[in-house]
Amino acid sequence: MLGLFKRKSKLEKLEEKFKKLMREWHALSSVNRAASDSKYAEAQNIAKLISKLKHEEAA
Repeated sequence: MLGLFKRKSKLEKLEEKFKKLMREWHALSSVNRAASDSKYAEAQNIAKLISKLKHEEAA
């Protein structure tokens, strides 16, 4: 209950967006290859941002 009003960090928001894009990529992979590739590329860009943020937090 205490976490109900807690704001999400930038990292948490990016991770959620990454998961959403990967779900969309998988759903499109057998229907529309071009859209699937686009979603995958966008997800990979987000993965790079996540990696960068995690590296900055560790330093």
